[in-house]
Amino acid sequence: MSGQDIAIRALASLAIYAWAVPGGAQDFPARPITIVVPFPAGPGGSDALARILAERMQTTLSQAVIVENVPGAGGTIGAGRVARAAADGYTLILGSWASHVGGSAVYPVKFDVVKDFEPVALLGSNPLWIVAKKALPPKNLKELIAWLRANPDKPSAGTVGLGSASHICGIYFQNQTGTRFQFVPYRGGPPAMQDLISGQIDLMCDNASNSLSLVQNGQIKAYAVMTEKRWALARDIPTVDESGITGLRFSFWYGLWARGGTPTSIVAKLNSALVEALSEPTTRQRIENLGLEIFPRNQQTPQTLTLFLQSEIEKWGPIIKAANIKAQ
Repeated sequence: MSGQDIAIRALASLAIYAWAVPGGAQDFPARPITIVVPFPAGPGGSDALARILAERMQTTLSQAVIVENVPGAGGTIGAGRVARAAADGYTLILGSWASHVGGSAVYPVKFDVVKDFEPVALLGSNPLWIVAKKALPPKNLKELIAWLRANPDKPSAGTVGLGSASHICGIYFQNQTGTRFQFVPYRGGPPAMQDLISGQIDLMCDNASNSLSLVQNGQIKAYAVMTEKRWALARDIPTVDESGITGLRFSFWYGLWARGGTPTSIVAKLNSALVEALSEPTTRQRIENLGLEIFPRNQQTPQTLTLFLQSEIEKWGPIIKAANIKAQ
């Protein structure tokens, strides 16, 4: 399903979503709400986004919103915590491509990412881009692909874990370009980036916001951003389409879910608080400063998040399955 198809269906669902909040939600929330972030605390990514949203939401909801980090197993441990919670809207998860697509397909889980979570809102996305050590000879993406084809299995690409976005992106890149290179797994982004800077590995698919400063400082090079249009924070880096490789796209996105079965009235109230947060100028600017592109208002609905997740599972599931990636 294309982004345009999702947008069209989202517009159709917007009228359905225009709920009047019934009486059942009038007393919600009566106590603090917890947003589970299934990754470690840190200055960027899921944790930073969750804390920015929580700060604004607690003003709107007149109740404390607490961020709890529950990392491990590609985000699936935190997801499992929410899947086992009460369906009352007090335990939410700020999920992402990692927890709801890659991690849940690779790690053995006791939940269903579609059936066991109630979608609240689609939030924002950050592009992946193809970065490399500064000394790598190719000057652009076309030259990089030609160089990789001329040196099969010799180059190395860093990943930040089994089934991570960087790992699946690398496999996807190989499939689409007819190239082969070795994957080097790391326990997180910082050690992978350190080896890329020092030239111990050759290249990497990376979340663009994670390595922007390194590209700007000339410590590594960026070949192309894997989105339809150029990234607002690095407009000098071309898209893969502009580089002559059509359709090679990958974005790391975020959404908010409650436990499956949470009453519609409570979901509506949570969604309203999120929509307000995403539109409030200061909050919006703080999110955009993370490198995230906020989805349009008409796509910030539970229905759109459902459609979007389904389309992502349909795209990436077969790629992961064909690569036979399974954590023990």
